[in-house]
Amino acid sequence: MKQESYVGSYYDIRYVLIFAIVLERMDEDMTNINHTQYFKVDKEPELQVSDVLHVVFTALTEKGYNPVNQIVGYIMSGDPTYITSHRNARSLVMKVERDELVEEVLRAYIRNNNWD
Repeated sequence: MKQESYVGSYYDIRYVLIFAIVLERMDEDMTNINHTQYFKVDKEPELQVSDVLHVVFTALTEKGYNPVNQIVGYIMSGDPTYITSHRNARSLVMKVERDELVEEVLRAYIRNNNWD
């Protein structure tokens, strides 16, 4: 003998209602198909070279490396393995041109010695 289940019928009705809502929304979207759709992607904030150097210096120091030697090694060779991946430092330093790193270090040195 088969017993009727009210739970099954409740879920069946629920699925039909969900399907009807989906179809209604699709119908609304289809009315706008002839209009150009726009979306905006926010840019990542632009990193300052000094900020990148600070993160790299901190990460290298935390890992026990000599940050000056490691940064110079990276600038001279271009080999990113001189920079630790700790704190995402390697990824950050690779987003900056090596000549920009040299310029920033030289600017800081000049400012520090009051040559400007």
